[in-house]
Amino acid sequence: MRELNNVQTAIYLFGAIMMVVGAGSHLLFWDYAPYVFAIGALCFSTMQMLQRYEGPSITIRRLRRIMLLSDVLFLVSAFLMFAMRGNPLGLDQITYLQYVYNKWVVTLLIAAILQLYTTHRISNEMEKEAKKR
Repeated sequence: MRELNNVQTAIYLFGAIMMVVGAGSHLLFWDYAPYVFAIGALCFSTMQMLQRYEGPSITIRRLRRIMLLSDVLFLVSAFLMFAMRGNPLGLDQITYLQYVYNKWVVTLLIAAILQLYTTHRISNEMEKEAKKR
């Protein structure tokens, strides 16, 4: 895996902290929580997308694609947090409540589980690859 430099690592950690603060403060009904979460998700996702894997392992490449899917789900969660503030999609009330209202929690949970799984598996696969060399 291509390592991030110091500035990119700081942006990556800043994004992760902002996502946690944004999600937690949204539960406390803070008005700026979606903005904080969106900035964090954008920072976190872009820095994670900058990490590249140039090795031969198909397993790590597959896990990286799953990780990129979770990054997209983080961004979808940010969009759904904003969509919860009103009905920007112009849906009728029943459809809005069924498909949009509070669904950011579901996408965030799926993204977090995928992140945990891929992070753990990638580190194990990288150790295996290092032992082979």
